Amino acid sequence: MKGNFEFRTRKSNRSLWVIECIDPNCSWRLLASKIVPESTKFVIRKYVGVHCCSLLNRNANHRQATYVVIGEQVAPQYVGVEKGPGPKGVQTFARTKLGAQISYYKAWRGRKHAHTLIRGSPEQSFHILPSYFHMLEKLNPGTVTRIEVDGESRFKYLFLAFGVAIRGFRYMRKVVGIDGTFLKGQYRGVLLVATAQDGNGQCYPLAWGIVDSENEDAWTWFLTQLKEVIGDTDELALISDRAPSIKKAISTVFEKAHHGACAWHVAQNIKNKFKCADIMGSYWSAVNAYRCEDFAGYMTEISHRYPRVAEYLENEVGFEKWSRCHYPGLRYNITTTNMVESLNSMLVNARDFPYVALLDVIQEKMSKWWNDRRIVAMAITVPLTPSRESEFRPRFAQSNGRHTLQLNPVTYHVKGGELEGVVDIFNKTCTCKEFDIDKLPCVHAIAAAHHAQVSVYSLVSPYYTKEYYVLAYGETIYPVGSQSQWDVPNEVSLSNNTGD
Repeated sequence: MKGNFEFRTRKSNRSLWVIECIDPNCSWRLLASKIVPESTKFVIRKYVGVHCCSLLNRNANHRQATYVVIGEQVAPQYVGVEKGPGPKGVQTFARTKLGAQISYYKAWRGRKHAHTLIRGSPEQSFHILPSYFHMLEKLNPGTVTRIEVDGESRFKYLFLAFGVAIRGFRYMRKVVGIDGTFLKGQYRGVLLVATAQDGNGQCYPLAWGIVDSENEDAWTWFLTQLKEVIGDTDELALISDRAPSIKKAISTVFEKAHHGACAWHVAQNIKNKFKCADIMGSYWSAVNAYRCEDFAGYMTEISHRYPRVAEYLENEVGFEKWSRCHYPGLRYNITTTNMVESLNSMLVNARDFPYVALLDVIQEKMSKWWNDRRIVAMAITVPLTPSRESEFRPRFAQSNGRHTLQLNPVTYHVKGGELEGVVDIFNKTCTCKEFDIDKLPCVHAIAAAHHAQVSVYSLVSPYYTKEYYVLAYGETIYPVGSQSQWDVPNEVSLSNNTGD
């Protein structure tokens, strides 16, 4: 192929294959036959490797450069990577490595064939899914997997939560972001994800799901599985966009948890619906206000300029859904689902993979995150995680010079700066509300701790500590390995019939 010489098949049957140059006057020829009659392997018996035909017979549009051949040759380019070359890259590969000029369409088909060789076909993925989940559970104790099929035993939904993440959730703030993103493979579907945020401000994926679409039934099924692994308590906060299907599913499945709206999605709705981007500064100030008095001031600004926006935020969305100070539960400093969006963006190149290949990418990323963050956590030399320590130190400096008056054994009045504060170091509260909501001492609490000769670190929520950070990533997520190495019981193998 590299020499642009084409060949034709002279003879082909179950035991013999003979090919020769397309020029009948050329001596180039290859003959292969079975090693033994019962074998499936062929051996070359005769090969004349020199062309004596005219150079005019050379053809860069090589007819043997089929999409199958191209795919087989370019397939190694996709091993261990999520993206690999696109169709134009395949054209370049064929021209420079194989000496063949191929069309964009053939390059596209060759790329698709290479994907199938490396990642399997969608049909193969459906077929091996039960066995794949069995191996994940076997190698990662405590892992929860679910497959839902329809009345004809065809795939409908899947759910995956690694045991390591389920156990690690005890060291997370109980705020979970949920969202979905469209898949682009042959059977489409939607990837659902639920993630917490660790004490260092990084996403901590808890559960994954694949469903047909973001409808109420699909969300209800996914959240029902999620509830089984994380529970349902008054401490739990679920943050999402305002899609009706999610809102309804949350209210159906979770009786105790509080539901909050993603402030970023609310902001986008405001800009699209009311065309008032210039009010966003006041909106975000209202979102992040710790005290209801400050919140009321920002809402007055919005109301004076855009009364319909103020009405929308109060009556249609509800202050308690997007405002930090009005939220009935505890969402700390987490006001958006950005932690979920970051996960979706990391998987953008794998969204057209067959489902098992996509789950493999998820497992690989999570395995790497757990290992990398474990290394970081073990190297920390201060009591808090790096991001919280960097946030804490400026507050520590700002607390210097504050006048502190002790009111009783646990309560202190701290003056100085723009705002005074009354701190209760036993109940870990302050009238500025930052301490109450973030669970990280405000400048008033730090000043009170100094006066009381109490370690300021003792006032910090354990979720921000090195100890919890280490424990959250203390275990390992293991891959399933090659399919040839799987040890799957017969009853699981026989259930591999969830194809479309």
